[in-house]
Amino acid sequence: MPIIDMVATGANIKKMRIAAGMTIADITDACGITAGAVCKWQRGDAMPTIDNFIILAAIWHTKIDDIIITAVN
Repeated sequence: MPIIDMVATGANIKKMRIAAGMTIADITDACGITAGAVCKWQRGDAMPTIDNFIILAAIWHTKIDDIIITAVN
């Protein structure tokens, strides 16, 4: 059964943010969250809410499935 790989997803969020030329502050402004929350996502300590995944996918012109990295358990 697939599960979300939180560390790989966090690394992917960071990679996608940098590729889009965005700062952590840009993400906090778009999602209405703190910089600490974005840092937790990028480390894989926490995941964005579904609302924030939708925002990220929209601003990066991609699908949520392209942000989330899964592993087989």
